[in-house]
Amino acid sequence: MSYNTFGHMFRVTTWGESHGPAIGCVVDGCPPRLALSEEDIQPFLDKRRPGQSSFTTQRREADQVRICSGVFEGVTTGTPISLIIENTDQRSKDYGEIAQTFRPGHADFAYQAKYGVRDYRGGGRSSARETAMRVAAGAVARRVLGDGVRIRGALVQIGKHAINRSRWDWNEVERNPFFAPDPEIVPVWEEYLGGIRKSGSSVGAVVEVIAEGVPAGLGAPLYSKLDADLAGALMGINAVKAVEIGDGFATAGYEGLENADPMRLQDGEVAFQSNHAGGILGGISTGQPIVARFAVKPTSSMLLPVPSVSLSGEEVQVVTKGRHDPCVGIRAVPVGEAMMACVLADHLLRHRGQMGVM
Repeated sequence: MSYNTFGHMFRVTTWGESHGPAIGCVVDGCPPRLALSEEDIQPFLDKRRPGQSSFTTQRREADQVRICSGVFEGVTTGTPISLIIENTDQRSKDYGEIAQTFRPGHADFAYQAKYGVRDYRGGGRSSARETAMRVAAGAVARRVLGDGVRIRGALVQIGKHAINRSRWDWNEVERNPFFAPDPEIVPVWEEYLGGIRKSGSSVGAVVEVIAEGVPAGLGAPLYSKLDADLAGALMGINAVKAVEIGDGFATAGYEGLENADPMRLQDGEVAFQSNHAGGILGGISTGQPIVARFAVKPTSSMLLPVPSVSLSGEEVQVVTKGRHDPCVGIRAVPVGEAMMACVLADHLLRHRGQMGVM
């Protein structure tokens, strides 16, 4: 299987399966002499870790990361950084009944059609378990970006229930199991997801990620647009079906003056009066906050019967047993942050290589 690597100057290769002995990644291109330890990575993995509430999968994984190479005496050496996480709570027997059938909505049929073989234990490489290593790589990327760049994500919609943006409070994101910036939506989501779980179904969500402090000038005008690379990275997250930058699809309903981001001078510097473009114009960062949103589909694994077919060509009903997220979008928040960090770190290093400046 190819295409397990993303990035150009800051390159990340992930490996491992959901029910294998371990998962891991190799980060190449990280500059030397950056302070890095396992303690710098672990807090981000803890945000994504399963089993932390009744609203996520009850698979119990500590997700303890171990640095195997690329760091010496607390700093990066400029050589490949290898990271590994042991899988400790696999239950492969939960998937025995679907070994010969395709789960609708999953990658089962597509993998079988392409490779002629698939790992049915939790989906193998197609499992969201792989995203733990993206989060680990994202923590390294944040060290490349430095403390001046701040990347934060929040859940803004579950099913048809969206937050009230007038109540947005970043401090609330760390206080509830949904990463919700609106405290009043939390009880609504709790009741709603409780019903979804009891029914054996699932639901989708929308995640918003914002990067502040990104310097102007990152990206390229044609074939390596910052927004195109960011959209591709976010679209590459498991279960993501749509991505928008800035106001995104809403701009199709705007008129020109409504869509424009007017500029004025403030203390001799260009100051934008709005940010409909999401911090990127012509594929290049403007210095404004970079804003991206992505939609995560409902978890395809459900306790409800769904029509499907078997490997032998029989029509069957599939019920997926095991431990699954009723809304996988909740744990996608730190994954979205990580992919934003990786893309920005990659473009920062590319900008330095071309322009000779940060």
